[in-house]
Amino acid sequence: MTEPRWLDADEMAAWNAFVEAGNLVNRRVEQQLREQAGLSHPQYEILVRLSAAPGGEIRMSELADLVVTSKSGLTYQVTQLEKAGLVSRRTCDTDDRGVIACLTDAGRRKLEITAPGHVEIVREHLIDVLDRDQLRALAGALEVVTRKLRSS
Repeated sequence: MTEPRWLDADEMAAWNAFVEAGNLVNRRVEQQLREQAGLSHPQYEILVRLSAAPGGEIRMSELADLVVTSKSGLTYQVTQLEKAGLVSRRTCDTDDRGVIACLTDAGRRKLEITAPGHVEIVREHLIDVLDRDQLRALAGALEVVTRKLRSS
């Protein structure tokens, strides 16, 4: 059995900073969305992805990939959004097994009302804390990680 490659001090510092900052920012975002909109962060992301899609519609399997969740997790969140009248579902025209999630007018209005507060909290706790070089470095580094994880 080979010895594990333990993290050195710099690697451990990077990992701990990533975990702590990610958790703290996510906690603030989650709190803001719950208090101001009655939404979870995944539900907000679903509304965002649907609003950006042509016709406000995306196949559920594709939506699960976009919001980085399991199909069952997505189904649960979409069901909650559907109960609130923010999303509807329909069968795919070309594949009876496929289901399409659709943003409703109420969902679009909810997003329009919620987005300013969301952007404000993201700016306050992440974007405006970093300078442009740091933002570019962070985005570039995380894009590398994302590409690696999505290709494996």
